[in-house]
This record gives sequence, structure tokens and C-alpha cells, in this order.
Amino acid sequence: MKQTIVVVGGGIVGLATAHELLSRFPSLHVVVLEKEDREAAHQTGHNSGVLHSGLYYTPGSLKARLAVDGIRRMTAFCDTHRIPYKICGKVVIATSPDELPRLQTLFERGKANGLLGLQMLSAEQIREREPHAVGIAGVFVPQEGVVDFQAVASALVRQIESKGGVVHFGSKVNRLRFVRQWRIDTANGAAYEADFLINCAGLHCDRVSRLAGNHDPLRIVPFRGEYYRIRPERDSLVRHLIYPVPDPKFPFLGVHFTRQITGDVEAGPNAVLAFAREGYRFRDFNLVDFVESLTYRGFWRFLYRYPSLCWHEFHRSFRKEIFCKSLQRLVPDIQLSDLGHGGSGVRAQALSPSGDLVQDFYFVQQAGALHVLNAPSPAATASLAIADEIVNRMQSALN
Repeated sequence: MKQTIVVVGGGIVGLATAHELLSRFPSLHVVVLEKEDREAAHQTGHNSGVLHSGLYYTPGSLKARLAVDGIRRMTAFCDTHRIPYKICGKVVIATSPDELPRLQTLFERGKANGLLGLQMLSAEQIREREPHAVGIAGVFVPQEGVVDFQAVASALVRQIESKGGVVHFGSKVNRLRFVRQWRIDTANGAAYEADFLINCAGLHCDRVSRLAGNHDPLRIVPFRGEYYRIRPERDSLVRHLIYPVPDPKFPFLGVHFTRQITGDVEAGPNAVLAFAREGYRFRDFNLVDFVESLTYRGFWRFLYRYPSLCWHEFHRSFRKEIFCKSLQRLVPDIQLSDLGHGGSGVRAQALSPSGDLVQDFYFVQQAGALHVLNAPSPAATASLAIADEIVNRMQSALN
């Protein structure tokens, strides 16, 4: 009999997983259930579009391995399906002496992860690549670039359907039961049966996991990232991707500049607690989501651990001039008047009960199911490689 695999979640990781399943096992019946009326409605569709090459990630981690493999696969997929992308390179800039050891660590980490063409930059060499940027040293990462991940997701849907798979939109999973097979009930009244369930539900992955009877203590806490868009007449201030040196004491990369595939330049993001898992604006509020965050002890332990960071990010969210000052550390010529309204995204960040942000990709297996419970950046870049990892784990479970 033909086995049925159901993938919950129509973001780029779920779609890449369905695509990989059908590519390897054409006889499978693969169904994707997405609660929205279109693919890539949340994290994928609000992504900055950066193709990450693996500079930041601990050598040997899943992130490091899958990012390096993922960007190769992603660019090959884009070539095959004629999706525009641009490998424009990234400059990571140190602006103070205390950042120099961390910059050197990044350089060594990138080499250990197999990145090619990394180059240490002097202040003069930074100016040659980015005439308006200022720093005392930098690292140039030639392999990084930008793409429209929404276009990638749409191409994946077409490929899934052409291979005999099915993508059902408007199909929120309401109930899961397992007796030899999964019985899946959706909000639109439809029901499905599956021999194996793969949970790629992103912002709601922990809830789907609990519906399936998995009791992993991790919870998703949503962080909203807000961007400004540089006025078109001033976007010549930025040639590449420009990033600061991240502080290992804090869990976020810091605000940076992204030249998008459209040619526009975005600046950001900050990182503030969202009052809803799909809270793209400050006024977006969901009582269930908010109470769930506030009653989770891991959230309060995170606040206790990073009080100054949380206050600074929250303050910067309301004060455009503070946001601008953060950007001026990298590009001093940026002025308040250069910053127009940009987009925003919500990061589905897994948080442990101890208050630690889970940094690596995190998978949990149970009988008949595999749950992707943490897939932060670079998940979009690495989605095709993550899909390969998921299918390998599914095979192991079935065997």
C-alpha cells in the first residue's frame, strides 16, 4: 500500500521537506497542511532574504553543517528554476578595539566551517568595499548574498504538485490522534490519515507537538524584528551586506544593513517580545499567545539574564533616533531622515525552561512523528539541507 506522509506547515522548511520526500521516494503520498491561504505566510514571507554561508555558527553544529551545504543547494535550486539571486558578499565590521578578538574568532570559525575566500580587512580596505562604512577592521565574506525566499517557496509548491504531492491551504491542524496511523482533524472540517507526521509548523510548532502527545519542555517565544527602509536616493550608502561584530554575551546579531534582491536597502532588525505569535505590528495582540509567554518560567529567566539588552531593544523600538545611532556606528552618514518605514518579521525562537535561547536546529522524534522545534536563521538558506536531514531521520525512525 502507498504510504502517506503529512507535513504540517507550508513555510520554506515544510515545503522543502515535502519536495525532498517526493524526490527520493516518488511512490509516497505526500500531503502538506498549511493553516493560511498561501505558502510562506509567516517567517519565510517576512524574511530579510539573506543567503547565510555559515560564518557565525559553532563548527560541528547542525547550523554550521547545514548552512554551508544549504547555500550551495539553494543557489543550485534557484539556477534550475530561474529564481533571481545575487551573491553580493558581506562585510562584518569591528568599530572598537574590544571587538577585534571576537572578529578574529569569527574569521577562524568561518574557515573551520569551510567558507571560501574569507578576507580580513583593514580600515582602508573596508572603505574600498564600503566607502561610507567606518571600522577599525573587518571580515569580508564573499559567498553571502540575497534572494526572494517567497519566490523559492512558490517554486517548491509547483514542484511538489508536479511530483504528485498535495498542498492544502486553509487547513489548520486542530487535533491529532495516533492509533497505528495518525488521524488529523483540521479546522475546515477535513480529516486526514498518515503513516508518518512531520511537524514544520514554525511559530506554532510546539503547539502541534503537544497536540501529538509530545511533552518536550521547550516553548516558542515570539520576537518581532523591525526594519527601516533606506530612502531610494540614499541607498548608494550601502553596497553589500554590512553587519556588526556580534556580542556573545547577547543572543542577537544586532542591527545591520541588507541590500535586497530588489536593490532596496533595509536596516535592522531590533528584537522585541511580540504580543502575538503573528504580531508583526506593536498593536497586534493575542491574549492566548501573550499569557502563554508570560506564564512560561523560561521567559522570566531570560529577562532576568538579559535585562539591559531587553530594555535597550524595547527602547530602540520606540525611539527612531536611537535606532539611527545604532546604524551610525557602521555607516556614520546615515541620517534620521534617511529612514523610512520598513517591514517586520516574527522569529519563532525556542526557549528552554532555564531561560536559554536554543541556538541550534532542534528535532524531537516520537513514534510515527518528527518535530522541528527550533529552526531559526539560517533556516531559510539551509531549508533544502534541513529537509535532507529530516528525511534521513524519518527513514531511520521507520527502519
